[in-house]
Amino acid sequence: MQNNAPVENKMGVMPIPKLIINMSLPMILSMLVQALYNVVDSFFVARYDQAALTAVSLAFPAQNLMIGFATGTAVGVNALLSRALGAKDTDRANQVAENGVFLALVCYVLFLLFGLFGVRAFFAAQTEVETFINYGVDYLTTICCFSFGVFGQIMFERLMQSTGRTIYTMFTQGTGAIINIILDPIFILGLRMGAKGAAIATVIGQIIAFGMAVVLNHRKNVEIRLDMRRFRPNLRMIGRIYAIGIPSILMMAIGSVMTFLMNIILITYTAAQELAATVFGVYFKLNSFVFMPVFGLNNGIIPIIAYNYGAQNRRRMVQAIKMAVIYAAGYILLGLLAFMLIPGPLLKIFNASEEMLRVGIPAIRIIGSTFLFAGTCIAMGSVFQALGYGVYSMIVSFARQLVVLLPSAYLLARLGLRTGIDWLVWLSFPIAEVASLITTLILFSRLYRNVIKPIPEGAQ
Repeated sequence: MQNNAPVENKMGVMPIPKLIINMSLPMILSMLVQALYNVVDSFFVARYDQAALTAVSLAFPAQNLMIGFATGTAVGVNALLSRALGAKDTDRANQVAENGVFLALVCYVLFLLFGLFGVRAFFAAQTEVETFINYGVDYLTTICCFSFGVFGQIMFERLMQSTGRTIYTMFTQGTGAIINIILDPIFILGLRMGAKGAAIATVIGQIIAFGMAVVLNHRKNVEIRLDMRRFRPNLRMIGRIYAIGIPSILMMAIGSVMTFLMNIILITYTAAQELAATVFGVYFKLNSFVFMPVFGLNNGIIPIIAYNYGAQNRRRMVQAIKMAVIYAAGYILLGLLAFMLIPGPLLKIFNASEEMLRVGIPAIRIIGSTFLFAGTCIAMGSVFQALGYGVYSMIVSFARQLVVLLPSAYLLARLGLRTGIDWLVWLSFPIAEVASLITTLILFSRLYRNVIKPIPEGAQ
C-alpha cells in the first residue's frame, strides 16, 4: 500500500548546525558577492572622479530606504509563508506569496515617483555643491526608475528561501552581482558615463537577477504556486505581512534618516566637511563585507525559527538561536581584526588621498571596534522577526541611531571642531552600539520568557 503521508520539510528534521549552514551558506556567499560589487562600484567611480564618489555616498540613504521597503516586505512574506508551511497549510502559503508579489509592485511605483520628482530636492538638502547634486541626480534617478528589478528580485528570492531552497538565491544574486561587476568599468570608465554608468550597470544586473528568480520559482519551487490572473489583494493578509515587515522597513528608514542627518552633521560641523561624509560613505561600502554575510545568516535563520515555531518545537528554536549568535560572532571577529589592523590599505581601494587617509584611518578603527556588539544584535534581531516581534528590532534601531547616535555625533562633532580633534565625532558609534546591545538583551529576555519558554520542548 502506498504511503501518502507528507514529507517533512528539512527545516523540521535536519540537525540544526547542518541546517543553518545548508540554509545560510548560499545566501552568505551571494551576500559576499553583493558586497564585492558594492565596493567595485565605488572603486571605479572613485577613479572617474572623487566628486562622483561623494555623490554616490550621499545617495546611500535613499538607496538604503529602497532596500528597506523591498526586504521589509519580503521579511513579512517570508515569516508568514514559513509558518504556513510548518502548519502544512499550502493554500495559505500560496495566498501569502501572491500578496507579496503584489506588494513588491506597489513599492516599485512609490520609488518610481520619487525618482521622477524628488531626487534633486533630496541632494539639495544635503549639500549646496552643484557638482555633487548633478552627479547624484544622474545616479539616483536611474536607480529609482528601474527599481522594479530589485523589488522583484528580492521578493522572488524570499519565496525560495521560505521553502528552504536557498541555493537558487545564490545563483540569482551571484549572477546579478557578476553582471554588475563586468559592466561597471565599461559604463563608468570606458563610455565615460561616471555615476550614471554605475547606476545603469546596477539596474541591468538587478533586472536579469529578477528574471532568473521568476523562472527558478516557477520550475523549482514546487511548494508554492502563483496564480496572479485570479489574484485579489487580501487586506487582512497584507496587514499581517506588514505587522511583521513594517518594523524592518522602519529600521531601514531609521538608518536612512540617520545617514542623511549624519552627512549633514559631518559636512556642517567637522573640519573635514565633504571629505568626512565621503569617508562615512566608504565605511558603509567596506562594512558590507562584514555585515552583509551576517544578514545572509540572518535570512537563513528566520525561516528555520519561524518553521519550528509553527511546528511548536522549542528545542530546535533555541538551538538555532544559539548557533546563529556563535556563527555571527565568529565571522565578525575577522572583520574587526581587518578594520583595526589594515585601515589604510582598505581606504586606498577607493583611491584615497593623504588627507582622506588622515580622516579615514581613525574613523575606520573606532567604528570597527563596535562590530561584535552589532553582530550580536543582528543575530538576535532574526528571532524578533521570525516570531512576529519585528517591533522589537525597530525599538533597538530607533534607540541606537536616533536617540543615541545622532545626538552624541552632533555634540562630539561640535566639540571636535572647537578643540581641533576631528576624530571625536566617530566615538558616537561605540556609545550607540553599547546602548543597542543593552536594549537588545533586555527585549530578548522578555521575548524568551513570554513566548519561547512556554512552547513545548519538542523532539530533537
